[in-house]
Amino acid sequence: HVQLVESGGGSAQVGGSLKLSCQVSGSISCGMGWCRQAPGKEREGVAGITRDGAITYGDSVRGRFTSSRDNAATTIYLQLNGLKPNDTSMYYCAASRWSGLTASQALPPYFYNSWGQGTQVTVS
Repeated sequence: HVQLVESGGGSAQVGGSLKLSCQVSGSISCGMGWCRQAPGKEREGVAGITRDGAITYGDSVRGRFTSSRDNAATTIYLQLNGLKPNDTSMYYCAASRWSGLTASQALPPYFYNSWGQGTQVTVS
C-alpha cells in the first residue's frame, strides 16, 4: 500500500516562489508526479517523472515549475517559480505502479493510482 504525504504549500505573491515536497512510502513506484485541482475545475497534470528519470511538464507550467526527486525515489519535489494567480489550487502528489510508463504518459492523472491528501497553494 503506497502512502504519499505532501508538504510545503502556502501563500505567495505574484511572481514569488514555493517548493512542495512529497514523501512516498510503502511500495516501489514506477512513476511519480504532481497534479493540481482548483474548485470547479478538472484535475490538471503539472509534472511527472518516470522510473528512468524522464520528466514531463504541463503546458501551463513549463518553464516556471521544476520537478525533481531524490536518488532513492522516495521523495519528489516541485519548485514553483514565477507564480501567477491562476496557479492557486490544491496540489496533489501521485504515484504510478505501471512499469511501462513512458515520458509521454508520465503526466498525471491517467496512469496514476495512488494520491496524497493535497497541499494548498494560494497566489495573490
